[in-house]
Amino acid sequence: MRILLTNDDGFGAPGLETLAQAIAPLGEIYIVAPRQEWSGCGHRVTTHEVLQVESRGERAFIVDGTPADCVRLALDRLVSDIDLVLSGINRGGNLGVDVFYSGTVAAAREASFHGKLGIALSHYLGRGLEIDWLRAGEWVKRAVAELLAQPRPNGLLWNVNLPHREDLLEYPGIALAPVDPSPLELRFEPDGSGFRYRGDYHRRARRPGHDVAVCFGGKIAVSEL
Repeated sequence: MRILLTNDDGFGAPGLETLAQAIAPLGEIYIVAPRQEWSGCGHRVTTHEVLQVESRGERAFIVDGTPADCVRLALDRLVSDIDLVLSGINRGGNLGVDVFYSGTVAAAREASFHGKLGIALSHYLGRGLEIDWLRAGEWVKRAVAELLAQPRPNGLLWNVNLPHREDLLEYPGIALAPVDPSPLELRFEPDGSGFRYRGDYHRRARRPGHDVAVCFGGKIAVSEL
């Protein structure tokens, strides 16, 4: 397979490096990632400015653009005949309504627009915990292998979120779950001359059986978007 990797945490982020190492046995890996972090940028694309590209070897490129820009440019100019686009591993969850805000998900969604298989990969960040990237890589490798074994119609898009709990030492397995439509808490507090968002992500509303509850409960949540 020819596999394109990107993210919204930026080129060189530990999640992207972990993903590249984990997925390497599956095929020929290409990386086209943004120069800077674009968390929460949604599906923003650049149409009226020049996208600067820096080559970091034969199969790696840094783009001065958004995650969606990276996929658009890669498919048109930088990489040919891509079979699969993986976006991540994002440091932090992209669950529920996050899928509308997330640059990680937007990159995989852009791939699906063009008939490619797109998978967004994120790691929920539990309160006070640090990500074990080695373990995350092993879980992603197994989860992606399970998804690739499923029927894959053109333009399929999956959103994958790894759980983060101290009691999870073994591979927790994947669980298919619909996206939770519950809105994020609206809580802004004064900060200087403006306001800063102070919603508690860890205590967000959740519906039983939906992706937020599944991931917080300790399973790898997989949603078809």
